[in-house]
Amino acid sequence: MKYKHEKNGLKQELPHLDILQSELKREQYKKRFRKLLKSTISTLIVVSAIAALVATLVLPVLQIVGTSMEPNLTDGDFVLLVKTDDLETGDLCAFYYSNKILIKRIIAVPGDYLWIESDGTVFLNGKELNEPYINQKALGECDVEFPYQVPENAYFMMGDRRETSIDSRSSTIGCISEDQIVGKILCKFWPLTRFEWMA
Repeated sequence: MKYKHEKNGLKQELPHLDILQSELKREQYKKRFRKLLKSTISTLIVVSAIAALVATLVLPVLQIVGTSMEPNLTDGDFVLLVKTDDLETGDLCAFYYSNKILIKRIIAVPGDYLWIESDGTVFLNGKELNEPYINQKALGECDVEFPYQVPENAYFMMGDRRETSIDSRSSTIGCISEDQIVGKILCKFWPLTRFEWMA
């Protein structure tokens, strides 16, 4: 059996076999395309899942809300955290508190002795703490009795905007235990004009 079709304006006859071969090639192409599409989608799903796990478990991203960390972190900044046990004085850390994630600076680590003067000057283990990251000293909301020793497995944290930050100086929050800590800030990456390594 033969079929007619037009080519260059002329009617030509094609054998039935040629049409079948043409259809077969088209079907094979469709199968290859579907297989490639399926493979690509599967790869994208796996990569997305890995990226989500890394973002959640290793390098979480947070957006800053509020002004308690000004001038170093402002409302709307995006920061990248790193999960680590290597925490020390001066590190900026995120921690869970009352179903929220807050960001403050580590002022004293477990076992340290702390004293804060009425003008906001901080003394750590008998020496005045150098704090170039604050604009203005202030005692702020403080009901801690000094000298104060930081408990084991806990950190004394304060915001950089001392006059308004509610932090470890208040018994409302107190010292932050190790299991509350989400991670320390690695860098501020957005907006790009404010990019800064912070760890």
